[in-house]
Amino acid sequence: MGIYHGKKDGLKLTAYTGDRAVLLAFDLDKEHIDRLAGFAIAATLPDTERKKGSDYFLKNRLNFNKPVTAKKPFGAEQWTASDSAPFQTFHWTHYPSTGPGRYIYTLFAMYFETGTTVLPGPSVSVEVDLVPEHKGNLDIGFTRTMVSSQAYVNRFKNADLYPEPQTIDYDTTPFQVQYAWLGAHAREMLVAFLEKCRTDPDVTVDVFAFDLDEADTIRTLCSMGSRVRVYQDNSGDHTSEDSEEPDMKCLPKPEKRRVAVHEPMAVHALRQAGVQVKTGHFSGLSHNKVIIRRRNNLPEAILTGSANFTIRGLYVQANSILVFEDKSVADLYAQAFDQAWNDPRKFKASKIALGWYDRSVGKSRFSFSFAPHTTAFPLDRIADAVRDANQSVLFAMMRMRSSGKSIDAITGLPEREDLYSMGILQKKGELELFKPDVGKPNFTVASTAHLAKDVPYPFSKEIGGGSGQVIHHKFVVCDFNSDNPVVFCGSSNLAASGETSNSDNLIAIYDRDIAVRYAVEAVRLYDHFRFRSLREGSTSAQPLQLKTSSDWAKTYYDPGSIRYRERIALVGG
Repeated sequence: MGIYHGKKDGLKLTAYTGDRAVLLAFDLDKEHIDRLAGFAIAATLPDTERKKGSDYFLKNRLNFNKPVTAKKPFGAEQWTASDSAPFQTFHWTHYPSTGPGRYIYTLFAMYFETGTTVLPGPSVSVEVDLVPEHKGNLDIGFTRTMVSSQAYVNRFKNADLYPEPQTIDYDTTPFQVQYAWLGAHAREMLVAFLEKCRTDPDVTVDVFAFDLDEADTIRTLCSMGSRVRVYQDNSGDHTSEDSEEPDMKCLPKPEKRRVAVHEPMAVHALRQAGVQVKTGHFSGLSHNKVIIRRRNNLPEAILTGSANFTIRGLYVQANSILVFEDKSVADLYAQAFDQAWNDPRKFKASKIALGWYDRSVGKSRFSFSFAPHTTAFPLDRIADAVRDANQSVLFAMMRMRSSGKSIDAITGLPEREDLYSMGILQKKGELELFKPDVGKPNFTVASTAHLAKDVPYPFSKEIGGGSGQVIHHKFVVCDFNSDNPVVFCGSSNLAASGETSNSDNLIAIYDRDIAVRYAVEAVRLYDHFRFRSLREGSTSAQPLQLKTSSDWAKTYYDPGSIRYRERIALVGG
């Protein structure tokens, strides 16, 4: 599962299944590209929904007739079926609204007949199982990252994510539908994991929290009382009234007491409910996002990832959550928690911080490391994997001001002419997109701004969901569709300073199906933000519009172009 191939008459189609999404990559023999107008994609609904006339063509935002510019954007009505407005690219991502099932995708090479009239040429089909797959006892889910989008405007009319003023105990009932849509599979996993803990009296729970303001999460933890221990970050961001972290609300300082710090409202609520709470920040941050489930004091499962247990972490930012229902993995995380709980000052010198720990879950192989360390040794493995990649490196990262071997290796990727590199590095207020175009450097800067004022018709205003990062992922995928892929993910920002100062966890995953899921997520985010960025920069002289000749395809067959490497790397096989 995970990769499906089809080839016929010089046309090749590869489908990759992600988290409720399918990445479709295509190729066409060079001798068939004369008059190529692009590609059309037909989808057939799953067998449970299949009936006569259930086939439909995926639609394109662009067409031959209506140019798109920053001042004259497309409207809701400007979706054109790809058999009339073919995709002028060699990959496309589909998010079926009908959900899981067995889909049939048929790819058509479309050719110009006269003017902008197009006719189909060769075609090829693949059947794809879009079913959530557990790798042994592992589940992985991603958030949707679409609060600043016309889709959210159309579906939810820009509804707020919480009432004003924001509290940690508001009634979330009116927000549940939008939370489910925005949080997607990642939120479902968090809710299910906590509910399994709550309803079992033999279960105790340990929590590493950095940010914590999601009302339902706090409410569930409070309901378990003394069965829960929480180690909460108390760095400067979380202990002052003018905190830069808008998610963490702090209690006002008592007027008649000299108190050096403020107690976050979440910590106060947890303690009032009988939850055992300790706070700390090591020499930097307590940056983990981990929940450990123990039964009769024996670790049996963990939830981890990049997502903070906050409104932004689940409903605004791009994040992932992993759940391991595996005792050997849970035991590692329990060791890290116990060391932090009992004596955080000795964490760096403790056994759990000294190296990588290898584990097998089902048929998949993993390695885990737990920071802070005395040196940033885990970054050596990432830098080596990036340097040794043979075909592709895909990534999404919240880039910090810090540096390190892994970040240096990634930012150096545009210099490699033998590799397809693609991804997003976010600094505060902007994105660096590694851009698949000819020339160096192969990246550009894109805005993360939402449409908030002076919005031209027929666009609608969007909300931003608060200030802060949008790309909160911390993952790198090397050679995702090869025989030797690797994914690096977890809570670590992959910077040297964090690895030696922060409480964090980093996971190396050696499994192709999982690498494919993260690759699909990287392509999804890249394409979304790149298109929005291109629209912002489009003018009447250089609008976004389908090309009326086959010249658009030439760079995909130029060995000196990164688009050539994109075509070869994504189609694989």
